Amino acid sequence: MTSAPELTVVQVTVRDPRVEPLLRELGDEYTARYGRDAHAELARYPDEEFTAPYGGALLLLLQRGAPVAGGAFRRYDARTAELKRIWTHSAHRRRGLARRVVAELEREAALRGYRRIHLTTGPRQPEARGLYLATGYTPLFDTRADPETIGPLAFEKHLTAPAARTGKASDL
Repeated sequence: MTSAPELTVVQVTVRDPRVEPLLRELGDEYTARYGRDAHAELARYPDEEFTAPYGGALLLLLQRGAPVAGGAFRRYDARTAELKRIWTHSAHRRRGLARRVVAELEREAALRGYRRIHLTTGPRQPEARGLYLATGYTPLFDTRADPETIGPLAFEKHLTAPAARTGKASDL
C-alpha cells in the first residue's frame, strides 16, 4: 500500500491562477444551493482583504503542485479573523482536507496576533456546519432550530498561543 502524496501549504493572492478552481467550484456550489445570484458572495469582499497588508490570508493545499483544498480569512476586527471561502476540490472530498485547511488558517491567524475566529455559513450547507462543530467552533445560534429560519449560521472559536508553521499540511 502506498501512502498519499504529501500536501504543501502555500499562501497566494486571489489572482494566482491556482485559485481559479476554488472560485469556480465555490461559485457553482453556492449557485446550486442558493440560486443564480450566489456568485455575488464571492465578489462581496475586495481581493485585497485576503492579503497580509489588510490583515488577511488565502491559503491553498497543493498535492503534486495542484490545488486540492483552500480557504481564506480577512480582518473582522482588531483581534478577530473571519474565515471565508473554505473549499475542497470536488475530486478530493472525504479526505479530511477541509479540517486541515481550517487548522492551517487558525494557525496563520494566531501567528498574526488574532485571538478569535468568527465565521458564517449558509443554512443549506450542512457539511460546513458539521465541519465547524467537529473542529471546536461554538455555534452562535440555536442548533435545534431549522437552519432555514436562522439565515447565516454564525460560529466563533477562541485561539490559543500560535504554533510554529512548517508549511506542510501533513504536520497538522
